[in-house]
Amino acid sequence: MTYAPFDLTGKVCVVTGGNKGIGLGMVEALAASNADVVIWGRKEADNDAAVKKADALGTGKVKAWKVDVGEEAEVVKAMKEAEEEFGRIDTCIANAGVGRGAANFHEMTLETWRYNQRINSEGAFLTLREAAKSMVTRAKAGDLGGSLIGTASLAALSGAARNQSYGHTKGGLISMMNAIAVEYGRYQIRANAILPGWIATDMTEGAQNTEVFQTKVISRVPIRRWGEPEDFGGIAVYLASDASKYHSGDTLLVDGGYQKF
Repeated sequence: MTYAPFDLTGKVCVVTGGNKGIGLGMVEALAASNADVVIWGRKEADNDAAVKKADALGTGKVKAWKVDVGEEAEVVKAMKEAEEEFGRIDTCIANAGVGRGAANFHEMTLETWRYNQRINSEGAFLTLREAAKSMVTRAKAGDLGGSLIGTASLAALSGAARNQSYGHTKGGLISMMNAIAVEYGRYQIRANAILPGWIATDMTEGAQNTEVFQTKVISRVPIRRWGEPEDFGGIAVYLASDASKYHSGDTLLVDGGYQKF
């Protein structure tokens, strides 16, 4: 038999924030590996564009739902609809995220703090909770297994000045993924966090063309460039595939070696 662990035929993957940036890079790789992919995003035009890009890449189906992951009712409804549409949920990637900083920490408002918490913490919690619920129900019926993935950030490990709220959400996400891995391993459900470094997305657009940032930050990346959304396709496929069926409770740093410099 051919060893083909990265062929995701028959697997169903939900990706929040999957219509742009890192999420779209993951979606395209999952689709190219023949998974059925469900994209969640808040903007229908971006959802439609993402479906169009990914749909022709593999043999699986690609669909999109308009979902605000900070709204519990929307998350519950969308996960149920995805399960009904595709019959199962094998992988869920809680990738949707926002980043709002402040001029400095001592002037940060509670509004700014809560803005990041709503999507990055509560949204990830709601998404992963509903996916775990689906996977556990299936496991109790004898169909074990599943992969829960959270997109955290290098900011969880480094001191992100003026971004304490954002860093707090990402550090908390790592802790949550570790706890999920311990609790649900009995069902062969694994949980891991992906930590992006400096990636060229809409969130970092303001810094991408500044000479100071290029000189002081990107020059420290051993691979000597910004990360790109497609750099996250491989790790998404690996964690969704049977190749990672004994890999759980880990934090996988994808930063071009920046943290080691």
